[in-house]
Amino acid sequence: MPVVTVQQGPRTVELKRDLVRRITDAFVDAYQIPAETVQVWIQEVPTDSWGTAGQLTADK
Repeated sequence: MPVVTVQQGPRTVELKRDLVRRITDAFVDAYQIPAETVQVWIQEVPTDSWGTAGQLTADK
């Protein structure tokens, strides 16, 4: 049973639904497994809790 973890900034529920569907479809296609066996976990991190290039994402 694949478990996929996505770490990202906040997104709308519509975008997350689409992402989960696409990830699931990719595993079903690549591994020839039932969709029910694919788990997708989305971990959202607030923009003031991560940064790149020495700067908080919230400050960009």
